Amino acid sequence: MSDTTPKKAPFSMQIDPALFEPATAEEKKQQEVMSESTTFLKDSMKKLMRNPLAVFSIVVLAFILIVIIVAPLVVPYGYSEILKYNGMKDKTAMNLAPFQYSANEQKYMAENGVTLFPHIFGTDELSRDYFIRVVYGTRVSLAVGFFASLIVLVIGVLYGSISGYCGGRVDLIMMRIVDVIYSLPDMLVIILLSVVLKELLDGSKGIIARLGTNMVSIFIVFGMLYWVGMARLVRGQILSVKENEYVLAAKSIGTSSPRIIRRHILPNCLSVIIITTALQIPSAIFTESFLSFIGLGVAAPMPSLGSLANAARQGMQSYPYKLMFPALMICLIVLALNLLGDGLRDALDPKLRK
Repeated sequence: MSDTTPKKAPFSMQIDPALFEPATAEEKKQQEVMSESTTFLKDSMKKLMRNPLAVFSIVVLAFILIVIIVAPLVVPYGYSEILKYNGMKDKTAMNLAPFQYSANEQKYMAENGVTLFPHIFGTDELSRDYFIRVVYGTRVSLAVGFFASLIVLVIGVLYGSISGYCGGRVDLIMMRIVDVIYSLPDMLVIILLSVVLKELLDGSKGIIARLGTNMVSIFIVFGMLYWVGMARLVRGQILSVKENEYVLAAKSIGTSSPRIIRRHILPNCLSVIIITTALQIPSAIFTESFLSFIGLGVAAPMPSLGSLANAARQGMQSYPYKLMFPALMICLIVLALNLLGDGLRDALDPKLRK
């Protein structure tokens, strides 16, 4: 210690300066190491990748996406194609177990010395390959889930942003409309829309005819009813964010309200929007599967996981595997998306950061 170091006065409550030593040159050099530059998104993705359940869900979803994209290019069967032999329906191919061939297929392979593509999940009661039907059913369910979530995202964010930013009487009126929409029974609305659209769209062609009036009514109901939760969350976030100083500074220089919402407020609500959207996708998929199970889903012969489960229910005692495959696919998709949503919530929410 230097002679110039002040000494502690008797009976003083201060720390004795003699207990401290100057840092050495090596210790000072260690403090000069700069931490790696990062951003909020990079930091969140690193935290997401450290979550084993989230990584598992990403791997499962990636595997399912690869299968439903590649399988139709490899499997030589169509989702509505009935297996035939000599131009006639192959009745021996009805209700085959997984990886089995019909009697006529075995005869054909023996005569020609070739091996046909196996029926991985067997066949259904109409001699159609069950694996490709599950693949297309997964495609339909995922497409419905993502498209419905996109509708919820767009309407909910727009409505919640306007309500939260304007505040006052505008917010009061818009939130009372949300309360009214909350009280509407979605199942009754879907049934009523299906009946009305069946009369209006009867004889239509194109994608509407392929989807059917039931599926169109489901999309309409998602656009009418299911966005209210997103709107309330966005409104709550904006009510807290809009009081910050940078929003007041933007107003003071004459920035328009749409630009303030788009450039200053919504980016600070992005974590809540992403988390809510990620959790909305499995909810939409489960809703579509449930409606297809009770006959309010896609039109035949287009398969859906819910309609496949409903068709398999009739022969559950004789062919239980038919119910197992679509039910397992629904469970995998919904579980993986829920785990991914939880992982995104832990990674993106600053309040949950350690």
